Parts: sequence; structure tokens; C-alpha cells
Amino acid sequence: MTMAVKTGSAPDPSDDPDRAPSGPVSSTPRIGLALGGGSARGLAHIAILETLDELGLRPAVIAGTSMGAICGGLYATGLPAAEMRALFLAELRSRIAFARRNAGRLAAGVSSLWSLRRPGAIDIVTLFEMLLPGALRCDFSTLKIPFIVIAADFYAIEPVLLERGPLLPAIAASCALPHWARPVVIDGRVLIDGGYVSPVPFDVLRGKADVTIAVDAMSDPQRRGGASMPALPRPSQARRGSMQLLFHSVTREKLKAAPPDILIRPAVGRFASGDFFKVEEILAAAEGAKEELKRKLAEQLEGR
Repeated sequence: MTMAVKTGSAPDPSDDPDRAPSGPVSSTPRIGLALGGGSARGLAHIAILETLDELGLRPAVIAGTSMGAICGGLYATGLPAAEMRALFLAELRSRIAFARRNAGRLAAGVSSLWSLRRPGAIDIVTLFEMLLPGALRCDFSTLKIPFIVIAADFYAIEPVLLERGPLLPAIAASCALPHWARPVVIDGRVLIDGGYVSPVPFDVLRGKADVTIAVDAMSDPQRRGGASMPALPRPSQARRGSMQLLFHSVTREKLKAAPPDILIRPAVGRFASGDFFKVEEILAAAEGAKEELKRKLAEQLEGR
């Protein structure tokens, strides 16, 4: 899979009013929106996007990592947040219904999803082509809002900003966690999950917006365990938790260096990374973040 890779600035926003997700468009100030990873917890980004729609604010640019790349990519295609909510609720409300809808296509594509040489890793580009909305099978140049996807170059040990060429492989690269997905090769670079280099990519928006909003769905401090002696995690839980610890540490250091104007951390820490079928509960838990964002935006925009 090949596509153009760029490490510079995002393309200029379009002035076409028909390309806004919904509601009136505010021309100033320019808002930059950074949506971080978090797997299922990243579904909380939908609440933040709904808030912007309710306020009639259209981001000048969006940057997304992992689950933030999926939600940000859908929003950048012009999908209103309310429709995004309905889409995920319809798809993920029932584990059984999801299996019935998708079992056939997954079974038909099993030979392309898995390889006998690498049975433990899936072809994430093929998986996303099967499961994600068709709107993402487009080119960056057709998006309604400039969008930057963050991945990590495995060999160069550095972030890669993807903002040209086919959108879906870029999103797949940003979500390619090595323990379950094969890396995605783009322009000769071996790319893995962007969380390893920029879990909440507010840093890539520096100079591109007047107000930067960062949404961190991984660092909510709620942890499950006993009241006096926390339960020992199972090996799989320890593996996922150690990755979350790493991502949190990277974000903490980036916040020390140059924090965003607004940082929102939805209260979704009690959910596991694989709790996609708890989408209703995750969205309900994220409701409090909507009022927090409105208040912080009012403080930022006052006097501008």
C-alpha cells in the first residue's frame, strides 16, 4: 500500500459552506482539535464533536491518533456528530447483532486478514475496509476539514504526519498496535500505532490554530481494583495497562513542554480498551465533558 507522506503543515481549510458538518460556521478564532487514542474509550470523542456542532464551531484543522483518527476522519468527511453517534450505536449496541452482520464478510476475507506465517496479527487495512464506514474510503483532498493522522515510524522511531493520499490506510496505520495488527507500509515506511509517539496529538497543531482543544480519553485516573488491595491484573490486562501507562507518560511530558489551550479528559477511565459494546455507557459517561468544554471555550473566546 502506497500513499504520500508529509511532515509539514495541514492543507488550507476550504471555504465551501456545504462542507461543514452542521450548524453555522464561525470564521474566527481558528480552532484546532486534537483527538487522542484510547480504543473503546475514544468513543467519548463523539460527545466533544457534538458540543462543537451545538455551538456552531467548525475546527480549522483536526489531528487524530488511533481511535481519534477514526472519529476525526469521519467528522472531517462532513459527517455530523449526531449521525456519528447513531452510526456507532447501531453498529455496536449488541455484540450478537454485530457478529451476525459481519460474520459473513469476515469469514469470506479470512485468508486476507490472517497469514499462516503471522497468525497472531491481522491485516488492519483489510479489516477496516470491511468494518468501517464507506465514507472513509476517500482521499485526504476530498475532506471537508483539513485532517492530520499521526502514526509512528517503527524503524526511524519518530512520528509521521499523514495528510495526503488515501485516508483509510493512514487511519489503519495510526491504529496498528503491534501485538494484534501488522504494521502498515506507506511510502516505504513501516508504520505502527501513533500512540507511541503522540497519544494526544495537540503538539502537531502548534501554529495552525488560535485555540487548541485536546481530548485525552486515556488518562482519566479511574482504575478498577479492590478498596484496600487492588486486584492483580491478568496477563492480558497487564499488557494493555502497561501500554496505557506508556501513552500516559508520553502525554504528560508533552503537556509539560507546551500544553494546549483546552484539555478535556472525559470520565471514561473505568472502561477497558475493548469495551466497544458498552458504547451507550461510554457516551453517557462522556456527557459531563460537554459542559466542561463549553465552559472552557467561553473562557478562551471571551475578549478575543
